[in-house]
Amino acid sequence: MARAEPPTGPERRAVTLAVATARASVIAAPGRVESITRPEPLPRSGEVVVRLEGCGVCASSLPLWEGRPWFSYPLAPGSPGHESWGFVERVGEGVTTLAPGQRVATLSLHGFAELDVAAAEACVPLPPELDGLPFPGEAFGCAFNVAERARVLPGQRVAVVGMGFLGSAIAALCRHLGANPVPVPRGADVEEPFERVIEAAGTQGSLDVASRLVAEGGLLVIAGYHQDGPRSVDVQSWNWRGIEIVNAHERSTARQAAGIAGAARLAAAGVLDVERLCSHIYPADRLSEAFEAARLRPPGFVKAVVMAG
Repeated sequence: MARAEPPTGPERRAVTLAVATARASVIAAPGRVESITRPEPLPRSGEVVVRLEGCGVCASSLPLWEGRPWFSYPLAPGSPGHESWGFVERVGEGVTTLAPGQRVATLSLHGFAELDVAAAEACVPLPPELDGLPFPGEAFGCAFNVAERARVLPGQRVAVVGMGFLGSAIAALCRHLGANPVPVPRGADVEEPFERVIEAAGTQGSLDVASRLVAEGGLLVIAGYHQDGPRSVDVQSWNWRGIEIVNAHERSTARQAAGIAGAARLAAAGVLDVERLCSHIYPADRLSEAFEAARLRPPGFVKAVVMAG
């Protein structure tokens, strides 16, 4: 039997497979953002794809933006965005707790994008009262967990050192718990002792101030993210005063998700003023401006968020 030859000329048909794509931002070098298009991600078992509404810019990401010798570029698409929220687009095999269309905050690392993938247990449903509002859940959840770890009591005066987003949110939570938060600028010269002191700036100076303010038998809560090398502390003074030290950073996904859920409930109730705390909002193509605002902290700045749509 003769073998049929493939058609040529007008009989030939080109077959094109359409591949759905989505945009993502890439920090290609210190201080430089590029936009790329990549295939839409697919969820594996136990995962969901989230169509992102937005993502907060965390102060802990500023060293990546500014550049340090130990970082490599370009970063992964969407990185280091870890304060994202959006709507579930599709669910992977075995996911029964979430459904397409649900609005969630996510615990993932690639939030400066249109789409991201996260484990189902790393997605926290948001109450309808927050519809239309930005909600960088990881950041709010961090503040909730810090306040919980601080064991704040009604009537207690609590020094909060560093009044950026984290300190401001913690102060609001302290007021909700019946305590009296006292804002302390990170370089302030304050000597009054406090039973509870929360360090929320992540610098050597803020740690020095916070350490000095703790009364005998008091509690020092370290909430700031200290990432730029070793810190020095006056352990002799800590010993003499018999103070307790709490590292209020969580690494358990379950614990982080519970913090987001708690913060979302309080935001829905008006305890956390989301619009005030998310002070500067930028479209996705102005991510570099959002990082610069977080770095320079213009008047009225609390937190920058980037909207994906």
